[in-house]
Amino acid sequence: MNQKRSKKLRILFLCTGNSCRSQMAEGWVRHLKSDLIEPFSAGIETHGLNQRAVQVMAEAGVDISHHRSKHVDQIKDIYFDYVVTVCDNANEHCPIFPGKAKLVHVGFDDPPTLAKIAKTEEEVLGYYRRVRDEIKAFVETLPDILVKGEKAV
Repeated sequence: MNQKRSKKLRILFLCTGNSCRSQMAEGWVRHLKSDLIEPFSAGIETHGLNQRAVQVMAEAGVDISHHRSKHVDQIKDIYFDYVVTVCDNANEHCPIFPGKAKLVHVGFDDPPTLAKIAKTEEEVLGYYRRVRDEIKAFVETLPDILVKGEKAV
């Protein structure tokens, strides 16, 4: 597939279901780093867009409501500079990508899993907000931090 290369880095954020963490990462990059990075997100499965993730991102001024959950096979022909796995499951089952994509694993807690132990909706949202803020802090280090943790896939 002949693709015109953009001057921006192409980064895929990969997680299990492309419903929460990878969507947040894509949203933050579009919001904070769109001049440097062309972000994508996908999952090794599709679970649909998590509405609590949409809610807490909106609270921070980032609209991801138009995103959709995508399976990694839907974007397998795109050349990526980096593939960032944001959960252990995706890291362990990461497919091989064309080109010379570098794999970097940066694991974040899974808000839906944490929500299962919460006693109130506010506590549930607190988990989502914490992970949202941790992902934002990571995105703020891009792209420089990637060079430090990369390995070829």
